Amino acid sequence: MRARLGVAPIAWSNDDLPELGGETTLETCLSDAAEAGYSGVETGGKFPTMSEELGPVLARFGLGLCGGWYSGTLLDNELEAEKDRVWNQLSLFRELGAPCLVYGETAGTIQNKRNVALNRRRQLDEDQFRSYGRKMTLFAGWCAEQGMPIGFHHHMATAVETERDVDLLMSNSGEELPLLLDPGHLAFAGGDVLAIVDRHAHRINHVHAKDVRLNVINSLDRSRHSFLDAVLKGAFTVPGDGSLDYGAIIGRLAERGYEGWFVVEAEQDPVKAPPLEYAMIGNRTLRRLLGAAGYQIVDN
Repeated sequence: MRARLGVAPIAWSNDDLPELGGETTLETCLSDAAEAGYSGVETGGKFPTMSEELGPVLARFGLGLCGGWYSGTLLDNELEAEKDRVWNQLSLFRELGAPCLVYGETAGTIQNKRNVALNRRRQLDEDQFRSYGRKMTLFAGWCAEQGMPIGFHHHMATAVETERDVDLLMSNSGEELPLLLDPGHLAFAGGDVLAIVDRHAHRINHVHAKDVRLNVINSLDRSRHSFLDAVLKGAFTVPGDGSLDYGAIIGRLAERGYEGWFVVEAEQDPVKAPPLEYAMIGNRTLRRLLGAAGYQIVDN
C-alpha cells in the first residue's frame, strides 16, 4: 500500500481568523512544508489561483498540489449554477494534477462566524438528506467527468457535521460521491472514527490528519462558544500531540485498503504552536504509524 504526506497552510495563516498568521508569507509556508518533509500542500487564501503562476511557485519548493478547500453551496444552489462556481478552481486543480477537490458545504455554515454558538448550526432531516444526496451525486459525477474528483469534507459547524450526518449523506448518495475522512472533526462532533471507516472505507478518497485536544473540546459551552472560539482555545492539533489514537485509525484504514494522501491539517495559533515545529511533529508521527501499518510512503 502506498501513502503520500501533505500539509494544509491553515497552520501558518487562517483565512477565517486573519489575526492568526495573517502576516506570514506564502513563501514561509511552502519553505517550512518542504523542510518538514511533506511532498504536497493544499491551497489557501494566499495561493495564486492560476496554474501558470501557482505551478512554478510549488515547483520551486519541490511540492505538489494535494488538494484544497472549495466552499460549496449546492445545498441551496442549483446544480448548473454550482458547476459554474466551481469551474475555475476545478480547472486549476486538474491542470496541476491534484488528487481531489475538497468539497465543504458552506450553505448556512457558522464555521466562520465568531458570534454564533456551536449548537446553532444548520441541521437537515432525512428528507432533506435524500434531496441533497441526489444533488451531490450528480455534482460529484460531473466533477469526475471533468477530470477532478471531489472529496466530501464533513465539518464542524456545517450541515454535515456528525456521524449521523455522514451516514445519511452516504446512504442517500451514489458511489460517485467520495468521502474525505477527517478524524478530528468527527471526534469533535462526538462521532466514532473507526465505525465510520468500517462503514464507508470504500468511499474514502482523501484523509485530513487532524487531531484534537479533548480536554479543550469537553470544556466548551456549545450554547455559547463558536467554532472559531474552539480554534482559539486550542481544540485542534497535529497527530502526535493530541488525544486520538492515530495508530488505530491508520491501522483500520490499512485493513480496509485505503491508499492515498494523508494531509496534516490543524488550525492553531501560530504563536502558541509554531507551524514548522508542529508540522514536523505531524510528519514524524505519520511516517512512524504508516510504516507500522504496512504503508510505503511515496516522496517526491
